[in-house]
Amino acid sequence: MDGLREFLEACRRQPQVQGHFLGLLHVAIGRRIVRKADQQVISTGVTWRQLAELLRQFRWDKEAVRELGLSPDSLPPRDRQKYWYQAIAACKLDSPEAIAAGDKLAAIAATFGYEVGPAPGQSPPSTPSTTTPPAPSP
Repeated sequence: MDGLREFLEACRRQPQVQGHFLGLLHVAIGRRIVRKADQQVISTGVTWRQLAELLRQFRWDKEAVRELGLSPDSLPPRDRQKYWYQAIAACKLDSPEAIAAGDKLAAIAATFGYEVGPAPGQSPPSTPSTTTPPAPSP
């Protein structure tokens, strides 16, 4: 989970990540994240509860839930872990919108040194094969 902590901190510092909170949640919970510099796998996904705890520890801006269509006033004001957990539960992470948002964040994360895998159940982008097929026999 320390790797995910590093990724969240990097996202927090990047201005281009602002406005992509749904994508951040989708990536943190359900995707594989690799640091490009050394190909170190830093996360293979976490539970909602673990991510809620990380957001609480980071003192993530509670106004970010507005990007999910939620009002901060409608969530528990005192218990931050419960606040983030309910926000995560309400955002429908399995929706096509969340998957698309995760794909957008994956492209942004590539610009600051992270490779994000495909959404669960999605195949990775195909790459052309570098091997040649065997020659037909006569």
